[in-house]
Amino acid sequence: MKSSKITLALHSTVLLGIGVLFPLAATAQSLDASYVVERFDIGEYAQYLASDGENIWVTQHHVNTVTKLRASDGVILGTFPVGLTPGPITFDGANMWIANTYGGDVSKLRASDGATLGTFHVGQAPSGIAWDGTNIWVTSFNRYKVTKLRGSDGAVVGSFPVPQSAGDVLFDGRNIWILTLYDEGQVIKLRPSDGKQIGTVDIGDELKGMAFDGSKLWVSQYVPGSVHALVASTGKLQGAFLVPGYNPWGVAFDGSNIWLCNANTFSATVLRAKDGSTVGTVTLDRQPWEIIYDGTSIWTTTFNSPSVSKISRVQE
Repeated sequence: MKSSKITLALHSTVLLGIGVLFPLAATAQSLDASYVVERFDIGEYAQYLASDGENIWVTQHHVNTVTKLRASDGVILGTFPVGLTPGPITFDGANMWIANTYGGDVSKLRASDGATLGTFHVGQAPSGIAWDGTNIWVTSFNRYKVTKLRGSDGAVVGSFPVPQSAGDVLFDGRNIWILTLYDEGQVIKLRPSDGKQIGTVDIGDELKGMAFDGSKLWVSQYVPGSVHALVASTGKLQGAFLVPGYNPWGVAFDGSNIWLCNANTFSATVLRAKDGSTVGTVTLDRQPWEIIYDGTSIWTTTFNSPSVSKISRVQE
């Protein structure tokens, strides 16, 4: 494990044109908050992350496993087999669900001990996964659909079309949100009860990740390097912000701020969720990719690396 103390560096926020409601900060202010970054080696390439409230789960796509780390100190508690090329992962309150990209299925593992409880076919290239409190939603990279599985037994209870390849999927407490990929990227809003499409927001290509802050949906766009804020209740685009670190991928909300992984600049940008202003940038020694908040700390995976990083606020 390697750790180092860092201080956030402040940048000003730049806003894009249409529909922007968030103002620029007039001047950059000094920032005294500091964070410690710890890195934990899990032995194989780390890809996606999820938290079960006490532990961090990391998928390892090259070896078809998922590793469980104790969040408090990064100790590995177990590594468990799943399907072919495991990708996105989510927690349902008791179990972990993993989308196996090449396997075309979803694995269900008991969080307490990693025991396999089932494997459920969803079709080619599952690319995103989310829990809505009752059901699991799985997007498909190349089948233009989202599949709804019953959480109790994994039975398919719905399959709903989307206009193009779908990536990240998120539940905001009321509705399902899906990112479409490639040209003319969209954010699509579905009603969970019947999968009916109830809204679409056109943003542009290279959409990568989403996070929900309780009222707004935040969507990262790899090129030109921006993040978009949408009002969840209406789907209205409120603002778009150029990210100082460039090329954002994963997005997370820590209760006050939005964190963005800057894949090509070895950093994470922190924005104030209230108004989109830039709080600062955490410099990392590896290339971050995915990111989550576990209730205490921020965790990131590192592109093509067997390590995960934990970013924690220093307690004064």
